[in-house]
Amino acid sequence: MPVINEDLEAELGYVTSPAEQQHIRNLWDEADPLMQDISVSLIKGDNNRVDQLTKEALEAGFSANTILDDGLIAGMAIVGVKFRDNLIFVPEVLVAARAMKAGMAHVEPILSASGIEPVGTVIMGTVKGDLHDIGKNLCIMMLSGAGFTVIDLGVDTSPEEFIEAVEENEAGVLGMSALLTTTMPNMGRTIDAIEEAEMREVVKIMVGGAPLSQEFADDMGADGYGKDAMSCVELAKTFMRPDAEPSINPVS
Repeated sequence: MPVINEDLEAELGYVTSPAEQQHIRNLWDEADPLMQDISVSLIKGDNNRVDQLTKEALEAGFSANTILDDGLIAGMAIVGVKFRDNLIFVPEVLVAARAMKAGMAHVEPILSASGIEPVGTVIMGTVKGDLHDIGKNLCIMMLSGAGFTVIDLGVDTSPEEFIEAVEENEAGVLGMSALLTTTMPNMGRTIDAIEEAEMREVVKIMVGGAPLSQEFADDMGADGYGKDAMSCVELAKTFMRPDAEPSINPVS
C-alpha cells in the first residue's frame, strides 16, 4: 500500500473534523504516488506541474477516472475544506481551480468520449441579491468531476430562473448558495415558489454557504445541507438513490 507522502500528511493536519479527515485520507490511502503528487501540486496551485503530471499519468496507463478521483478531486477536497475554515482565501482558491482545470483539460475529453451516462443533472446558483460564487464554483467543479451534468445559473438567481432551469433540464437536484445573511431568506422564497409551481416532488433541494446550518436548511424546507464542496457531492449522490432520505448532512 502506498504511503501518504509528507506534504499530504501536513495538509490533512488542517482538517479538524475526524470524519472529514478519514474521508479524505481514504481517497489517498490506496492512491499511487503519482496521484498523490497531482493532489499536492493542485493544492499548491501549481498548474504547470498538474498539467505535466496528468499527461505523464495518462502516458503511464492510468485511466482518466483514476486521475480524476485519486488526484484532482482528492486535492480539491482539501482546498474546499481549507477555504471553508478560512485557512486560505479567494486568491488561493482561484489558483487551485486553475490547476484543476489544467488537469481536466486532459481527462475531460477522454471521459466525454467514453460515452458514460452522467450520474444526474444538478442546477446550481447563488440566490437573488447575492453576488458571491467562489464556494458555488468549487461545488460545481467537484460535482462535474464526480460525473454530474451541472447547469450553472451564476449569481443573483431569481426563483423563476431556478424553476425554469429545473424544467428545461429535467434536473433531479437543485443547489442554492448564499454568503450574506440578508440573502439567506431568498432560499426559503425559492423553495416556496417551487412548491407553488407544484414541482417540489420532482426535485431535491440542497443549500450551502458559510452562514448556513443544518437547522436553517430544515427550517427552510430544504432536503439537505452541504457545508462544503465535498459534502455537496456526497449529498447529490445520495439524492440519486431511490431510497434517499431528506435533511441529511453526510459529512459532519
